[in-house]
Amino acid sequence: MRDVSAKITTLRTATAKAVLHAEPDTIRAVVEGRVPKGDPLPVAKVAAIQAAKETPRAIPYCHPLPIDWVGVEFDVRERQIECRVSVRVIHKTGVEMEALHGATVAVLTIYDMLKMLDEKMWIDGVELLSKRGGKSDFASGDGVRAAVITLSDRVAAGQAQDRSGPLLVERLETAGVGVIRIETIADEPAELETLILHFADEQRLDLVLTTGGTGIGPRDTTPETIAKLLDREIPGIAEAMRSYGQARLPTAMLSRSIAGMRGNTLIAALPGSAGGVADAMDALLPGLLHAIEIARGGDH
Repeated sequence: MRDVSAKITTLRTATAKAVLHAEPDTIRAVVEGRVPKGDPLPVAKVAAIQAAKETPRAIPYCHPLPIDWVGVEFDVRERQIECRVSVRVIHKTGVEMEALHGATVAVLTIYDMLKMLDEKMWIDGVELLSKRGGKSDFASGDGVRAAVITLSDRVAAGQAQDRSGPLLVERLETAGVGVIRIETIADEPAELETLILHFADEQRLDLVLTTGGTGIGPRDTTPETIAKLLDREIPGIAEAMRSYGQARLPTAMLSRSIAGMRGNTLIAALPGSAGGVADAMDALLPGLLHAIEIARGGDH
C-alpha cells in the first residue's frame, strides 16, 4: 500500500462511466416499470453510492477515504443504459477507483435485476472520464530558474555537513526546476541581502529559496533580512509550511518562515533542518510553481 502521509489534503474529484447493453424490449420494460424485481435504477443508484464508499474493502490497495459526495446519473437509450458516477473528497489521494467501482457495481446491479428478461446483455465502456485535484492540475517547473542559499554558521565554517541545501536542490530538480546557483553562507544579514539582490534584481531568477535562520535563536535573522527586501509578502506560503509541519512535529510552531515577491522573483525562507526542508517542499509543491506562473502573467 502506498504511503500518502506526505501528501497535502486537497479537493479531489473523479467521474467514471459503465454501460449495460440490452435488447430494446428489456430497456422498454425498465422505462415502463415492468421489471418483475422492481425499478432497477433507484436500486443501482444506492448500490453505486455504497460501492464507492466501500471501495477499499473490494480493492485492497485503495486507501479508506472519508467520501464527501457521490453523484449517480443514468442515461437510458434504446439499447443501453449508461451510468455515470462522480465522487468528491477532500483528502490526500484521488477518488478514481471509487468512481470506477461505483459505476461498475451500478450496471452489475441492473444486470442482476434484468437477467430474467434478457440473457444476451453485456457490459462494457468502463472508463474514467475525468479527475481533478492531483499534481497534474498544476504547472511544472519547466523553464523555472532558481537559486538555493543555505544559512549556517557551522556549515560555512566547515564544522558540519550541509544536508538541507542538497535536499532542497534535489526536490527542485525533481520538479523540473533548473537550479542556477547554490550558495552556503554564515548567518550574516548583509551577506544574505547581497545574494538576494543579485539573484532577484540582476539575474532576475524566478525563485530564491533559503534554508536556515528561521528559528528563535540569537543568530536567526533570515526573516527580518528577507522581509525588508520584499515588495509584497505572501503570508499563505509560510502558513502552509507551518500548518503542514505542525501536523507532523510540534516544534514546527517555532518556525518564523516568510515568503513574498521582489519584482517577479518569489523568495521564501525555509527551515534549516533536513526534515523541515522535506516537510516544507511537500507542503509547497506544486503550488509554489503555480505562483511563479501567475507572477509571469499566467492564469490563476
